[in-house]
Amino acid sequence: MESIAVKKCHLRARLPIYGSAAAAGADLRACLEAPVIIAPGETALLPTGLAMEIPAGYAGLIFARSGLATKQGLAPANKVGVVDADYRGEILVSLHNHGKAPQTVADGDRIAQLVITPVLQAQFFEAETLGETARGAGGFGSTGRA
Repeated sequence: MESIAVKKCHLRARLPIYGSAAAAGADLRACLEAPVIIAPGETALLPTGLAMEIPAGYAGLIFARSGLATKQGLAPANKVGVVDADYRGEILVSLHNHGKAPQTVADGDRIAQLVITPVLQAQFFEAETLGETARGAGGFGSTGRA
């Protein structure tokens, strides 16, 4: 298991925790002075009160919590947030209300999950041709065609 240094930017911030022994994502919690109401179709930038030292060669990916998204319509506005290994600022979650009713987020509420994953930085180069595959240029559902 990889160790990651986490700095609390606010006293009441809580370290990420995994909900089960095999969970891929660790819960991130809101660190708020007062509850925030997110109107339908609106987005709020919510602080976690945490900064991290993600190791080089890794990234933190911020995903929706399935229960929050399904039951309350709240999910990250950018679908997946990316925390780069060289970022040392507070982690913020841009939470969007996809539902039809206002939703309230309170201090300490679980608002997203963080997955730490290896990343590969590629060296891109221009090419005149690309290797052939059975799929070719088919996209947007082409692999499901009979």
